[in-house]
Amino acid sequence: MKAVLLAGGLGTRMREETEFRPKPMVEVGGKPILWHLMKIFASQGITDFVVCGGYKGEQIKSYFLNYAALNSDFTISLGRSAELVVHNDHLESEWTVTVADTGLTTLTAGRVERIEPYVAGERFLVTYGDGLADIDVSRLIAFHESHGLKASMTIVRPTSRFGIVEVDEDAKVTRFREKPQSEDWVNAGFLVFEPAVFDYLRNSDGIMLESEPLAGLAADRQLAAYHHNGFWQPMDTYREAQMMNEMWAGGKAPWKTWG
Repeated sequence: MKAVLLAGGLGTRMREETEFRPKPMVEVGGKPILWHLMKIFASQGITDFVVCGGYKGEQIKSYFLNYAALNSDFTISLGRSAELVVHNDHLESEWTVTVADTGLTTLTAGRVERIEPYVAGERFLVTYGDGLADIDVSRLIAFHESHGLKASMTIVRPTSRFGIVEVDEDAKVTRFREKPQSEDWVNAGFLVFEPAVFDYLRNSDGIMLESEPLAGLAADRQLAAYHHNGFWQPMDTYREAQMMNEMWAGGKAPWKTWG
């Protein structure tokens, strides 16, 4: 099964970083967040990836084209025909990575539509290239299979970005609650799609995946919701990037499901 990673957006809320690189290439612990996401899948047996590139997508292409040299010792003979010898295998030597240019301004539904040739006729996973979780992918797939629908999506209850102030009827503050968990569930990505989902994605370059396609699947009673109660964290802001780096540096990164 292939994992399709949405990695082409502009990342406008993280201009401190995304002015120079695509958001999935922003680093956590010295590695792009895209790498961390792929390691989550690879640790659970999924090593075939399709990366939907767009904004500054040439950096993603360059990263994977030069992956062996960037992550291993090597010897190169400089001259008219440079020869590269890589001395030790990196841990990702079994990965297969397809990097597809899905357009600079294409929205998420259109990006998935454009990679249809790379997943044609098979079930596949889709997720956003900037959100990490300690998700059990095999349980997600088993959940999807048990429902027999065209699509399943992972939902979570996010933690509020703000603390809550409680006030009584006399306008007196009674207590503070530090960033409580929301009562509502939101789309966390980590979707499972059957090939029939492409029927909901035709001519969708200007459409978000979360709008018409998923709404259409829901209206047709073809979308199941997998509840994930563990860790999930998107990297939407520079502050969240800093937080994830601090978690990694402190050895407290719940998404690190590999050895």
